[in-house]
Amino acid sequence: MKIECLKEKLSTALLYAERITGKNLTLPVLGCILLEVKNNSLTIRATNLDLGIEIHLPVKIEKEGVVAVPGQTLSQFINNLQGDKNIKLEVVEGNLVISSAMGSTTIKSMSSEDFPTIPTVPKEKSFELVAGEFVKGLKSVWYSSSVSGIKPELSSILIASEEDTLVFAATDSFRLAEKRIKTKKQNDFGQILIPFKNIPEIIRVLEGVENVVKVSLSKNQISFSSDGIYLVSRVIDGIFPDYKQIIPKESKTEAIVLKQDLLHSLKLATIFSDKFNQIGVSVRPEQKVFELKTRSNEVGENVSRLIATISGEDVDINFNYKYIIDCFQSIDVDTVCLQFNGTNRPVVIRGVSDKTFMYLVMPMNR
Repeated sequence: MKIECLKEKLSTALLYAERITGKNLTLPVLGCILLEVKNNSLTIRATNLDLGIEIHLPVKIEKEGVVAVPGQTLSQFINNLQGDKNIKLEVVEGNLVISSAMGSTTIKSMSSEDFPTIPTVPKEKSFELVAGEFVKGLKSVWYSSSVSGIKPELSSILIASEEDTLVFAATDSFRLAEKRIKTKKQNDFGQILIPFKNIPEIIRVLEGVENVVKVSLSKNQISFSSDGIYLVSRVIDGIFPDYKQIIPKESKTEAIVLKQDLLHSLKLATIFSDKFNQIGVSVRPEQKVFELKTRSNEVGENVSRLIATISGEDVDINFNYKYIIDCFQSIDVDTVCLQFNGTNRPVVIRGVSDKTFMYLVMPMNR
C-alpha cells in the first residue's frame, strides 16, 4: 500500500473511526483501524462489534494494499501532525510508515486478516432524511433512556414509523420523551430499538453530514449512508413499552410559563434541594400562584414564584427537579405548558405552539 492524501480529511475520518474502535482482550484487533486501498479510494474501517463505520476518501494511489494499525495511536498522531497539507502513507515490511515534510514515523501493525467484516444492511426497508433532522430526533429524547442494561428495551431509543412521520421515544420508567419528525414520504417499517450506548457516536458522525442520509433497517441492524460514510449499529431484539397508554388525554390543571423563567427558578431551587433532588410544585389558579419549593435540612429552603397563566384545580405535587430541567434542551419555543392531573399522576410538558415534542415526568411519592 502506498498513497498520498489530504491530512485534514484523513484526520477528520480517523477521529470518527477511532471512537468506534473497541477494547477487547480476546480480540485485540478491534482496537485497530483498518486502512484498505483499492478501486481509486482509501477505505477506513473500525468496529467494536456493536457499532461499525466505513469512510471512503479519494486519495492519490501508487500501490493498493491493506493494513490494520492501533486506532488511538494513528488518530492522535495524524491529528497532531504539523507541516504539509498532504501526507504519504506506505506499508513497509508490514508496518505503516507516515511521511511528511517534517519527517517520517512508523506505526506497528496487526494482522488485517483478523479484522471483522462490517455488516451490510439490505436496502429493502429504507428511508431518506436530512441528517440534521435525524440528529434532532435522537437528541430530543435520548437523555430519557435508562443507563442500566437490566432491561435492554429501556436502555434504548425507539424509532417508529407512522405514515409520513418518524417517532423517536425513550423512557427509563420515571420519565418519557417523544419527538415527531415529518418525512417526505410514507414509511412503513414498524419500530426499531437502537442501544443507548451507541447513540452518542451516531449523533457525532451524523452531525458532520450536511446532506440527506439514507437509513436502512433489518431485523438485527440499522445503517446510515451519506457523503462517503457508512455507519451501522446493532439493534435490540425487544418490545418497547406501550407508553401511549400512560399519556393523559386531558388535564385538570394547566400552567403556561416562560421557559427561561422556569429554568432559572429550577436552577435556584437546586441549591436547596434534598438528597432526593425533590422539588415541590404548588399551583393555585384562583390566587394566580405558581410556586416551586425546595428544602434541605443542611442548607435551608427556597420558594420561587413565577408569572404564569394558570387554570383548573389546585395541585401540590413533588418531582425530581433534574428530570424537569433535562427536557428544556428539546423545546425550541419560548413558552412551555405544564399539564397536571392530580397529586399522583404524571405531568406533561410541551412547548406552546409546538406539537412535535412531548415530555412526561412521574411524581415523587415522598
